[in-house]
Amino acid sequence: MKLTTQEKALQINLSKDIYGSFAEVGAGQETAANFFKVGGASGTIAKTMSAYDMKFSDAIYGRCERYVSEDRLMRMLDHEYQLLPERLPHRIETSRFFAFADTVEALNFERTNQGNGWIGIRFQTRPKGDHNDCVIHVKLHDNDPLQQQVALGILGVNLLYGCMFIDDPEEFMLSLLDGLTNRRVEIDMFRLDGPNLKHVDNRLMALKLVKNGLTKAAMFGPDGHVMQPSEYLYKKNVLALRGRFRPVTHVNVDMLLTSRRHFLHEPDVDRNKLVTITELTLNDLSAEGAIDEKDFLHRVNIICSLGQNVLISNYFEYYRLVDYLSSITKGRKTGLVMGIYALQKVFDEKTYANLRGGILECFASLFGSNIKLYIYPALRKDNTLFTLKDFEAELPDNLKNLFRYLMDNNKLEDIDDANIGNLHIISDHVLAMIRKGDAGWEKFVPHKVEEAIKEFGLFDYPVSSKVAASA
Repeated sequence: MKLTTQEKALQINLSKDIYGSFAEVGAGQETAANFFKVGGASGTIAKTMSAYDMKFSDAIYGRCERYVSEDRLMRMLDHEYQLLPERLPHRIETSRFFAFADTVEALNFERTNQGNGWIGIRFQTRPKGDHNDCVIHVKLHDNDPLQQQVALGILGVNLLYGCMFIDDPEEFMLSLLDGLTNRRVEIDMFRLDGPNLKHVDNRLMALKLVKNGLTKAAMFGPDGHVMQPSEYLYKKNVLALRGRFRPVTHVNVDMLLTSRRHFLHEPDVDRNKLVTITELTLNDLSAEGAIDEKDFLHRVNIICSLGQNVLISNYFEYYRLVDYLSSITKGRKTGLVMGIYALQKVFDEKTYANLRGGILECFASLFGSNIKLYIYPALRKDNTLFTLKDFEAELPDNLKNLFRYLMDNNKLEDIDDANIGNLHIISDHVLAMIRKGDAGWEKFVPHKVEEAIKEFGLFDYPVSSKVAASA
């Protein structure tokens, strides 16, 4: 049975070894208030504060460019946590110290903004132990600022309780919405770091955020460091490639490299603000019926080894992905890379049978913003090349004018410099060769991918083959 917010707060207050401080900026002091309301707060709280004025905040934590940011949160945690042993030396032997901090932009008076914030806790798992960090980013969806404050207070209690009492990372993450719903609160970044948390793979936690419905999209970089998409992609030129990447082949790499060259030729693309991302949807991760976490890590290990950012999303349709990216990039040019057979599915009216506006509703989102699709060619069964030049002939008559409109308005572009010598490579065939230990699959993948598969035995690469390859 789940504990209520009040029960969690009281359990913390009555725990004699949990002691720390609260610093909350931007949406009241709702988390600390929950501990005061249930009684016994003197057993938990050393200090509460809210440096609401920017001058006061800068004097305490130092200047920063953005006040609602991860950088500001980490400065708050650094400052507040180091004060605890300095000012409370008599508690060092018996207390698990913590510092709770948040910096939040709640809904404004005109209701023209998106409520969001950074919340973090620096904490010990035992007295005199090393400290660990838990950091999350939250979007607040209540349409009333008071309700957003209440939600933030509940979330704060859940976060502190999880840090102190829940060992399983996924159980901890799911408990954050106790007393809430994902319609009120969206958590799109979750990170656990520290000497006591080395067993936690935050890339896997990013997947679990999306899989469990806490958010629609989560992101991490080539080094595996999780990122908050809205902050990292804000006002950037984004080029995205969706795929299964099972494994990454020469075709995937060529799709990214050639489309990037085309994208950089656009007059409204800034080379210094270009971000490329590879996207995995839950559909692509669960093609065999369920999400295999081991298989997921195999794929992202390889993608990251090639220096790519990874976005995990629940946006199965391309137009939903474009809507999401457009809300972040704020009108900056965005590019999508797709194979020509994927474009055929985009033009298939059956795909939109459940939309009231049908294909036009989808296309308004997919092509209405500052977006361009780069179309990679394919080989037909008779080994002839299939490109945009041939695409119109494949369409039913009622869609041909729509296709011409998109071409005339520079919404679609052929990748005419693709390496057609690789178009015969099919990732499913390569995967089958790897699993069977068949010779020759190496020539279909980049050298770094080959090395990773052999070194770590990825994609069920047979142990006997691994030994033979190293001999």
